[in-house]
Amino acid sequence: MKTQIDHIVIGAANLEQGAEYVKDLFGVEMPKGGEHPLMATHNLLMQLGGNVFIEVISINPEAAPPERPRWYGLDDPLVFQSLKQSPRLLTWVVNSNNISALLHDSEFEFGIATPVTRGNLNWNFAIPDDGRLLAGGILPYVMQWHVSPHPAAQMPDCRCRLKSIEITHPYAEWVSSTLDGIAVSDQVKVFSADKHQGPELRVEIATPGSNIVLSNLD
Repeated sequence: MKTQIDHIVIGAANLEQGAEYVKDLFGVEMPKGGEHPLMATHNLLMQLGGNVFIEVISINPEAAPPERPRWYGLDDPLVFQSLKQSPRLLTWVVNSNNISALLHDSEFEFGIATPVTRGNLNWNFAIPDDGRLLAGGILPYVMQWHVSPHPAAQMPDCRCRLKSIEITHPYAEWVSSTLDGIAVSDQVKVFSADKHQGPELRVEIATPGSNIVLSNLD
């Protein structure tokens, strides 16, 4: 089984707000992506080098409400209210070449592998029944693409690159063990936090102007 970092997820109350956030922080215009009929969401997309990209996602106001909770905790009242204040880093996603085996072997419940489409793209995405962020966004969602080459290769290149993903958590050994169980622990750095310190996900990205750090606590 092979697992790779696939993409970084920023949530926004709407795509206009998300585009302005990225322009102010990254100094680039982030292009539109597409719509997800199953989840009634839509996004902005750009590559971060190689087979990695970043996504700004929001509820699609023109789509019919989904029959299930949306992914990334977008229907969680606390997440919804926080995004009304400002877009922010929500979580990250990894891509497995065998999602069925990964979900079967993992001790952590990542969700049920669900077929998803966007235009001519299709993939399986493990979604928990309530759509919640996994460990508050610290642990990644898991997916498997059913297209080749990787879609990131076709996304606009705005000269931004993923530098690192870091996790600080009071139960760092548990986080490391869970990531090791899905064969991705060597791609992130996990640090121990004081028991009174909240878990944090940090993503460093090189932009045309400087390096920036996104945090799920912002």
